[in-house]
Amino acid sequence: MAITDDGPIAPERIQLIPAKREEEPILANLLELYAHDFTEFLAIDLRPNGRFEYQDLSRYWRDPNHHPFLIKADGKLAGLILIRQDETVSRAEVLWDLAEFFVVRRYRRQGVGTAMAHAVWRKFSGRWQVRVMEANLPGQHFWQHAITQFTGATVESVRIERGGEYWRFFTFESKPSTSGPPPARPHR
Repeated sequence: MAITDDGPIAPERIQLIPAKREEEPILANLLELYAHDFTEFLAIDLRPNGRFEYQDLSRYWRDPNHHPFLIKADGKLAGLILIRQDETVSRAEVLWDLAEFFVVRRYRRQGVGTAMAHAVWRKFSGRWQVRVMEANLPGQHFWQHAITQFTGATVESVRIERGGEYWRFFTFESKPSTSGPPPARPHR
């Protein structure tokens, strides 16, 4: 099968949809694909049942500081975003944390990820942190570009070690008046 780059998808054809509780199995399936992608950078193993099994996904519907989203492109499922409010590593402030962000390979390099990251940042104004594994060089490049495009300035990452793994943390401010393309239309 040949993989082609279909080019950018217009932002108005991309949707950020708050995930309903009954859509938890859809997010769980997407998280399996996401975890599989991460085995390239992180030593995670399948459980005996052949799944990675994201821990405590249901918290995203129980905790008011957690927000699950589905991404659709041209009406088709294209990924997920999980955000939460979190304390910084220094515990000095509470900020928005992009806990999980996944775009299926079919929709990568078409503007879907950037459009959805920008939509989430506009939706939840305030201080943000985006964490990316240091070994994930494509991820570092993507986030540097997406954040710079959103803020209009280069945001440098900080290197942090957690549990023997090195991460890059980007922190920046999202203001309600941030310029950029219009937000993705909500699903009705």
